[in-house]
Amino acid sequence: MKIILGSDHRGKRIQDWILKHHLFRQYEIFVIDKPCSGFIDYPDIAARVAFDVGSGLFDRGILICGTGIGMCVVANKFPGVRAAPCHNEVAAELSRRHNDANILCLAGDLLGERSSLVIVEKWLVTPFDNGRHFDRLKKIKNLENQNYPVPIAIECSEKISSENIVQESNISVHPKTVSGVA
Repeated sequence: MKIILGSDHRGKRIQDWILKHHLFRQYEIFVIDKPCSGFIDYPDIAARVAFDVGSGLFDRGILICGTGIGMCVVANKFPGVRAAPCHNEVAAELSRRHNDANILCLAGDLLGERSSLVIVEKWLVTPFDNGRHFDRLKKIKNLENQNYPVPIAIECSEKISSENIVQESNISVHPKTVSGVA
């Protein structure tokens, strides 16, 4: 599984903690790196992660800002994204089991380091339940297709490409070596 991770300045502490202590051995993890010389606008980071997850470049994403809410709002503007702000292990599990969430949004200001690790681990290992939830996801996808018909999605993809976001935001994506895996 390929995972992309990004945070603003308020989520940086939790991001660094997750990278240092989490078991990413079986995953490819990529981190959006931006020089930490002041504030990092969460819409820039969320847009980059959401575009890359929604377009299939990455299987899942993790976003961290002060509350997790701002990142979630931005991420859910992108077709193919199901972002969920999770403040505990139960929410993380249910976001995967019932909603097949592909972006986890965490609160850097509200969660402790240990809680963040537990939430991320639960979210990564929990599968989607399918069953009755599959039909609900089809309904969501149909709504998305109604609101973002193919011509608009293609037009948006060209305007808001990963490269444009990087150029406009001065951010870059780098593979991180975590537990010996790049």
